[in-house]
Amino acid sequence: MGEITNFIEEAAGAFAADKALEAVDPNAGMLAKAAAAVAGFEGVGKVKEMLGGDGNADANNDADAPAPSDDSQS
Repeated sequence: MGEITNFIEEAAGAFAADKALEAVDPNAGMLAKAAAAVAGFEGVGKVKEMLGGDGNADANNDADAPAPSDDSQS
């Protein structure tokens, strides 16, 4: 099921990039549309990677976060 979802997300990214290009340049050529589709297809993967992989980022997975300091004065 995950492969199908990934394919649908990537296809949607390619479609959205194509439509965005058409909005900016209605007379865009086939090469420009193909480049936009590839960028949208690849862009979905990069966005998912930045957001934590599958979109279910674990809030407690902050390995680089500094440890809380103890500011109490005893």
